[in-house]
Amino acid sequence: MEGNDLKSMSSDELWELYEDVAAKLAGKISAEKAILEERLRKIESAAQVTRPNAMRRPYPKVLPKYQNPKNPAERWSGRGKQPLWVKIQLQAGKKLDRFLIAGPSVLKGRRAG
Repeated sequence: MEGNDLKSMSSDELWELYEDVAAKLAGKISAEKAILEERLRKIESAAQVTRPNAMRRPYPKVLPKYQNPKNPAERWSGRGKQPLWVKIQLQAGKKLDRFLIAGPSVLKGRRAG
């Protein structure tokens, strides 16, 4: 269909053409969606077969190792992302050892040697 054909069509004919195109597109979209959903079901079932009850192993609770001297309620275990207060103190030139919490929580897990 050329551009001149569309210009010569009445608004009723154009509306009918629009409805035909919209219906065909909706049919194609639903067919593609069904195919994709089937693929997703296959992937999910394959994942369940390889790891039926895949759960993370339980990790022991990690006690805090460092404490903010300005706010003792702010503590950090030394794992994961550094808290903002640690970053600020380190940028100010202070050493991380300065914030160690004295006591069994720091010594626990360390071997004498």
